[in-house]
Amino acid sequence: MDFDLAGQPEIVQQAWGYGLQGWDLAKGWLLSPEAWSQFGLLLLAWFIAKLVNRKLQPVLTRWLTPPEGHLGLLSKARHFLRQFLPLLLPVLAYAFTGAGEAVVRSIFDSGAVIALGKRLFLFLAVRILVRDIITDPLFKMLGKFVLVPVAGLYVLGVLDLVQLRLAETIVPLGNLSFSVLSLIQFIIVGGIIFWMGRWSKDQSAALIHKNEDMRPATRQLAEKAAEIAIFGVAFLVFMNIMGIDLSTLAVLTGALGVGIGFGLQKIASNFISGVILLLEGQATVGDYVELDGGEAGTIIKMTARAAILESFDGRWIVVPNEDFIVTRVVNYSDQGSANRFEAPFSVSYDTDINRVPAIIEAAVSTHPRVLDAPYPPDCELRGFGESGVDFAVEFWVNGLDDGPNKFTSDVLFLIWNALKDNGIEIPYPHRVVELKADAAALAGQGVAPSAAGA
Repeated sequence: MDFDLAGQPEIVQQAWGYGLQGWDLAKGWLLSPEAWSQFGLLLLAWFIAKLVNRKLQPVLTRWLTPPEGHLGLLSKARHFLRQFLPLLLPVLAYAFTGAGEAVVRSIFDSGAVIALGKRLFLFLAVRILVRDIITDPLFKMLGKFVLVPVAGLYVLGVLDLVQLRLAETIVPLGNLSFSVLSLIQFIIVGGIIFWMGRWSKDQSAALIHKNEDMRPATRQLAEKAAEIAIFGVAFLVFMNIMGIDLSTLAVLTGALGVGIGFGLQKIASNFISGVILLLEGQATVGDYVELDGGEAGTIIKMTARAAILESFDGRWIVVPNEDFIVTRVVNYSDQGSANRFEAPFSVSYDTDINRVPAIIEAAVSTHPRVLDAPYPPDCELRGFGESGVDFAVEFWVNGLDDGPNKFTSDVLFLIWNALKDNGIEIPYPHRVVELKADAAALAGQGVAPSAAGA
């Protein structure tokens, strides 16, 4: 098959040359006893691997399946290893093929076909790993678009050639230039390192949250410090692996400083305010706070820039951290300290008011959430109203009188029942109306002048 390709592009000529080499290699394999023997060994290795895999899979599955309810370190390790069982078949085939390759090379001094088979089994293992085992989105994407293509090139024996071409392809970017291979390595290494940083951050946060002896504010601060330290180390490791001189970051640092000075003042201020809040612990996750601007709610999350409040009606309010520093903040929770509330009521003027405090204090004390410390329920005389004598009972509880808790409502029910049980009347407004008019005019209308009360 001779064709004149002198007028064709260089890439066409190279492709034709590779095609001729492949055809000559295929003809050599088809007509060679050594090649047929290697094909036979490949089939034998695959058959033996399938038999061994069929016997080992049930045994390994039982051994690597932890008992129900066991969550220890050993159980987690067994569960982790069990997910790699789909790789057993191609790995066994690769191992048996390697043993056969040693025999073939000792007899025929050739092993190209069986070496191709080994690479093919390795490709199958990589494909199973990416398709069935890897679940993390980042690693799955890297496996699909990087690892599987690299394994395919390795099977075809052109991986070194492709690497050379990628290294020779230079991408100019202003005063900088880099190869396509360096860019691919940059993306892969950066993704892996920062994924490991995120995983380390999640593990450290879980460990910190298990320490219940620490105040919530201290736990938040420790978590943020660990996050900054982990990603800082990850960044330095990434720059070192990629061979980037850290002194080149001086210009970037200077530009960032100028940006903070002009456009990022609020962001920097909120970040520093967040650190101060975590250090001082004046407001942290779980506290119910009210700001001067009218924002009120329970802090459910504190970020580097703002705190997120959840109001009792379910709305989320994002409040910049700076507002907690420069404005007056009322913290109703203060990490479990008690809060005082009061319930007002009135009794009739016909009541012996000296009996009321003892009756009401005893009734309110029966509420399971009302505290005896710092003070027990205290019923006080507040004044003499138009319709009755005004009282109020003060009581202390752990929590807020809204949302899931209805302390004042419960106490008012207790007051009502206690007053009814003791025959004490709760007054309602009374008014006295006097009608004054000319007696003759009223007599002419058939109405007698009088004073009526209502």
